[in-house]
Amino acid sequence: MTRLFRRLNGWLFALLLLACAGALGYFATRYDRVADWTYGGRASLSAESRAVLAALDGPVEIVSYANPQGDLRNTIASFLQRYQRLKPDLTLRFVDPEQDPAAMRELGVTVDGMMIVHYRGHEQRLTELSERGLTNAFERLLRGGDRIVAFVTGDGERHPADKGNADLGAFMAQMEGSGLRAVPLNFAQATAVPLHTDLVVLASPRRALPEGAVKALADYLANGGNLLWLAEPGNDDLGLKPLADALGIGVLPGVLVDGQGAALGLHDPRVIALGDYPPHAITRGFTLTTQFPQVAALALASRSDWHATPFLRSGAQSWTEFKPIDNAQASTIRYDAGAGELKGPLDFGFALSRLSPSPDKAEQRAVVIGDGDFLSNGYLGNGGNRVLGERIFDWLLGDDVLVNLPPARGAPDRVLRISQAQLSIASLGFLVALPLLLLGLGGWVAWRRRRA
Repeated sequence: MTRLFRRLNGWLFALLLLACAGALGYFATRYDRVADWTYGGRASLSAESRAVLAALDGPVEIVSYANPQGDLRNTIASFLQRYQRLKPDLTLRFVDPEQDPAAMRELGVTVDGMMIVHYRGHEQRLTELSERGLTNAFERLLRGGDRIVAFVTGDGERHPADKGNADLGAFMAQMEGSGLRAVPLNFAQATAVPLHTDLVVLASPRRALPEGAVKALADYLANGGNLLWLAEPGNDDLGLKPLADALGIGVLPGVLVDGQGAALGLHDPRVIALGDYPPHAITRGFTLTTQFPQVAALALASRSDWHATPFLRSGAQSWTEFKPIDNAQASTIRYDAGAGELKGPLDFGFALSRLSPSPDKAEQRAVVIGDGDFLSNGYLGNGGNRVLGERIFDWLLGDDVLVNLPPARGAPDRVLRISQAQLSIASLGFLVALPLLLLGLGGWVAWRRRRA
């Protein structure tokens, strides 16, 4: 009887195991559950990609011109499955480019596996299979096409393509990936802002602008154009008063300094560090720390039809310093009310909006900031400077759905930093300690069996 019960127990266990395996197979074919245990969710879509997908409120079709030979089609389909889990109306279709070479030449298909993404009558082309590239393509589709950003040049402004520490080349290179196209605007060669310009950027001129250039900018504003003006201490004497009057914004004299900078590890009091911001669409949900060197405080100078909202503000321990500052004097400067210096908090970033004079759009927008260094190549990597710059540009261009996107994810786990001593310990562990441990366990098991 005992032997019979043992056999029945074995058969029941086998049947139960088969039933569990069948149940798992049944549910696996009907429910999709994916778990990502990698550090920081590296195997999953980033928060930015998920937010962009959520903003796409219609079907998306991706056509891949990939040869059916080889594993390329499987690679593309597997890559896009992560997007399709979050957006079921994202479809993928393959076309064999060798079936109609003439049509492929007409389409401009030159790379095996090239993808064309279609959304609401617009399309974007991809030749590289990467999350960053596809997410950028979705952002460009949300914009409805490339946006033209004209940078005023010719008077010492920061250049959108150069690699100097004071220029904006690194920032604009990243923004071009999401659908912005920077073009120079030199008023020595043009008497007005060209048509179809989506945004004009006046980035910290070092010389006085000609009267014609200032008039052209004022006319551009009067006709409904969007403007980003990055001012600097001393910009109040560069012939820009007509532009400031049109916006109702004044650049205050002196340079903004912060007496609490030393507590934050900043040795130069002229560097303003911010961790919280006045409420505005640009700063909604934004909690990253930003740094602004050489800041000019701003103020509302006159009443206008613009609705002006400050979104960058210094702390209570800041003031406008009138005396020249060098590193040797940084620890000795003091607020001097008798000299006319202004005590903080002081605003140095304003977002302005009004009903557009142009019949082509409903709202006109402008941003004035008393510093341009925070987006320069030398300071772009400090804290959330790049993310704040992206939010400012997206808001100015009217791409509100992109303003509050989560910041792009970095790659903190791609490099393993280990000292030589730690490497030696790990090597001894794998080459000596682990084999000895396994040998000891084997001997212990053999000894137990002999005793039994």
